[in-house]
Amino acid sequence: MLKMLTLLIGSLAIMTTASTTRAADALDPENTLYIDLTYGRVTIKMLPDVAPKHVERIKKLAREGFYNGIIFHRVIDGFMAQTGDPTGTGTGGSKYPDLKAEFNPTNFGRGAIGMARTQNPDSANSQFFICFQDCAFLNNQYTVWGQVVEGMDLVDKITRGEPPSNPDKIVKMEVMADAQKAAAPEGDKAAAPAANDAKAEPAKDAAKH
Repeated sequence: MLKMLTLLIGSLAIMTTASTTRAADALDPENTLYIDLTYGRVTIKMLPDVAPKHVERIKKLAREGFYNGIIFHRVIDGFMAQTGDPTGTGTGGSKYPDLKAEFNPTNFGRGAIGMARTQNPDSANSQFFICFQDCAFLNNQYTVWGQVVEGMDLVDKITRGEPPSNPDKIVKMEVMADAQKAAAPEGDKAAAPAANDAKAEPAKDAAKH
């Protein structure tokens, strides 16, 4: 009986590992985010099909390192954790123009990520929030652009407060595709063109960007 139980547990462990692997493989690296907290890594599936401009903005800012070191300045127990303001006051944003709302039917369930805004629907910029539990009352009023698919238990640990006395922060936020590229062995990275390859040489009068 004990042997059968051991075999059953082993089978379940293999099935769970395989399921997790399949879920990870199903993610599009270009539309998946890693948010590293002091507690560990949170994985987010972005939703370009329903909020293309918001996903584009988030990826742009993440690739510029904008979110690295930014605190969670407003964290309400049973509701959500808000971040993305470089001033840490809730009034700041990026250097880019505000975004036009992309309200969509996606439910603000547990782990859903939406863009923060003022009373003006078209005022989202860089701040976003992660729902601790179902927040369906926000549906069609704020733009959902992502969903936590791994690490929600870490999000639950974020220190509460408005603002928290000792706020948690985003240690690093990056697009999965970039993280994979950086972690690739040297042999897997594209080789630089040879110095004497005439085709690789830029034209002398080419404009600089």
